[in-house]
Amino acid sequence: MVRDTSWLTWFAWLALAGAFASAGWLITELIRRPQRMWIMNVVWPVTALYMGPFAIWAFRTMGDARKASGPRPFWQKTFVGTTHCGSGCTLGDIIADFTIFYAGLAFFGVTATGMFLTYLTLDYVLAYLLGIAFQYLSIAPMRAVWGWPSVWAAIKADTLSLTAFEIGLFGWMALMHFVLFRPHLEPNQAAYWFMMQIGMCIGFLTSYPMNWWLVSKGIKESM
Repeated sequence: MVRDTSWLTWFAWLALAGAFASAGWLITELIRRPQRMWIMNVVWPVTALYMGPFAIWAFRTMGDARKASGPRPFWQKTFVGTTHCGSGCTLGDIIADFTIFYAGLAFFGVTATGMFLTYLTLDYVLAYLLGIAFQYLSIAPMRAVWGWPSVWAAIKADTLSLTAFEIGLFGWMALMHFVLFRPHLEPNQAAYWFMMQIGMCIGFLTSYPMNWWLVSKGIKESM
């Protein structure tokens, strides 16, 4: 169990700086050359918030239309689809954790376990809503069908993949909260968000097989 996180703070700031710099680079590149599917202009910078410079490599390999010489391999289509799922989870988790922490729940007699469960509940709700919205904004333009049919298609496509992402992330958060750190890390600490970056990468790995299955079965659109 880690009690002194001062050494981790410096490393965390380096990781976060790399993530913000990577997101900034991608934003600049996407302003100059927007993606054909406009929601991916949001997805790629958000992916950089947890993957850091690796997101730039992924974009240049799989998302940069200038480098496309033919149909992408299936594993790349699945990778891009998983980033799409992961971006909704990431934004939901960031919004939820900051909201809960700065709403002051810790000062109203909520136990550490209660705070953790509150994080998980709001994380999932916001991630789910944003994930469905992101999926809808991909499906509706591709099918040229707006309204409930595309909303239902988004629900079918994203529910399992998003849940698989959150299983990986929540498992890491539980380990972080109950095993690794005393006192608990909080959202106003760089080390917390560095640990969340790791958790989101784990979530990506747990979601990838589910996305592979969903795309292969035609439940989720190939991206």
